[in-house]
Amino acid sequence: MLEVTTTPTVAFSDQKPGTSGLRKKVKVFQQPNYTENFVQSIFQAVEDGFRSGTIVVGGDGRYLGPEVTQTIVQLAAANKVKKLIVAQNGIMSTPAVSHVIRKYSADGGIVLTASHNPGGPDNDFGIKYNIANGGPAPASVTDKIYEISKSLSSYEICKTLHVDIGVIGVYEFHVRGSLFTVQVIDSVADYVTYMEEIFDFAAINAYIKESQLQLLITALNGVMGPYVKAVMCDKLGLPDSSALACTPLPDFGGLHPDPNLTYAASLVTAMQDGTYDFGAAFDGDGDRNMILGKSAFFVCPSDSLAVLANHLECIPYFRKNGVNGFARSMPTAAAVDLVAKEKKLPMYEVPTGWKFFGNLMDAGQLSLCGEESFGTGSDHIREKDGMWTVLAWLSVLAHTKKSVEQLLTDHWKQYGRNFFTRYDYEACETEQAEAMMAHLTALVENGSLVNQSITSATGKMYTVQKMDNFKYVDPIDKTVTSKQGIRVILSDGSRIVFRLSGTGSSGSTIRLYVDSYEEKFENTQLSAQDMLAALLDIAFQISKLKEFTGRDAPTVIT
Repeated sequence: MLEVTTTPTVAFSDQKPGTSGLRKKVKVFQQPNYTENFVQSIFQAVEDGFRSGTIVVGGDGRYLGPEVTQTIVQLAAANKVKKLIVAQNGIMSTPAVSHVIRKYSADGGIVLTASHNPGGPDNDFGIKYNIANGGPAPASVTDKIYEISKSLSSYEICKTLHVDIGVIGVYEFHVRGSLFTVQVIDSVADYVTYMEEIFDFAAINAYIKESQLQLLITALNGVMGPYVKAVMCDKLGLPDSSALACTPLPDFGGLHPDPNLTYAASLVTAMQDGTYDFGAAFDGDGDRNMILGKSAFFVCPSDSLAVLANHLECIPYFRKNGVNGFARSMPTAAAVDLVAKEKKLPMYEVPTGWKFFGNLMDAGQLSLCGEESFGTGSDHIREKDGMWTVLAWLSVLAHTKKSVEQLLTDHWKQYGRNFFTRYDYEACETEQAEAMMAHLTALVENGSLVNQSITSATGKMYTVQKMDNFKYVDPIDKTVTSKQGIRVILSDGSRIVFRLSGTGSSGSTIRLYVDSYEEKFENTQLSAQDMLAALLDIAFQISKLKEFTGRDAPTVIT
């Protein structure tokens, strides 16, 4: 029988989970007891909710992952967990974790990821807890974890227990007179089987061959490499040369695993000469995606969501289960709203964070949802899902026999176009970022801008119709989530949104979003840069972003 020890510790004050768990620099998690404290806080917060005592563990393969996986095994053995389902080598995409939780009726899962943040010994690590529905823990759970972490004085651990997570199999141990089981699984197999149930792989495969469609996919050395090989190469017949950066590496090979035009520039460059018809990139943990058409034609994530919403009949899963409704995060452009209106389906606007979609899905109110931050998904799981999105796009292409660009052009002809961009100002001084948000909050509270006209440097004038700090009342459980971003809504329907991101590991990231609708088809063909220049200038005037931060340009433009 293995010995359990109680280890004294000192509480940390900085273990409050953000929108996607606790993210810090690797060196922070390497502090003595730091990781143990947070995982112990998770187990104490959720132990009353155990049904079967089963927890799933997986991660994106980043630096420190294997060590933390072993620590979780040792802590779980001492903390009433009966069984762990662990990914082989600790590597499992976030969407796959969600699926495995649901398939095996687990009580939840621990995901070791900092998503699209860079990895390596000098970069980021993260731990988040997913609940039994497979989705990120709601605030009620993360708040409880944080409260426990602030006063934790000891943790329970079985230090002599070790599992070879590189070998698939079932391992049993006797701990405190009870059986503790660790099942190491092939993290790819279950997910691929599920995708075959959702999509018609034979139809996609036939279309790729008949049309001689040329694809280029990059995993950016993140977790999706094995999934790309299993789905795109083994199932759909793509040559290995079409699968780039598919070896998961602890530091992502020096790449920043964020699938946007800045950090996936190598894919954009490779697509520009027109050799390839369809391109896609995934982030570090596989829940985000970027879609490109021929000659690197960029599909804005807001448009991606809307186009898929307009063509769900192309996917067998929805033909079988029907479509209950659509949803988007508040900063996401309102393109999908127009599809919902046309199809007479419910439309929901929620705060940023995938957990807000879960209640709607569990209540049968939501089938498809997305965020402007390159995340799209459906009610097949409770996380956004990069591979699902790529397969959904390929299903639409196979069904319509249109190119990516033609699909977008036809969509704008039918619905008009929401021109959209996001400016990210990463690693700002926290005091400066908070001062800017305080300035905007004051404008909301005193209402001084409402009904006021503002002229841009280009000479275009806008009138402020409404300014608020977004508040969401969950239609299912009536919980209220406040202060989710400053919205400036203009009289022509254009929107400006300011938020501080909760996904960084240091400093503050300011996100600025602008969304402007254009109904005339001839104008939908103009460049987003030209169409949004005046609106961006208004955003800078209102926020005084440059004055508060000293930043003349964003880190990333989407």
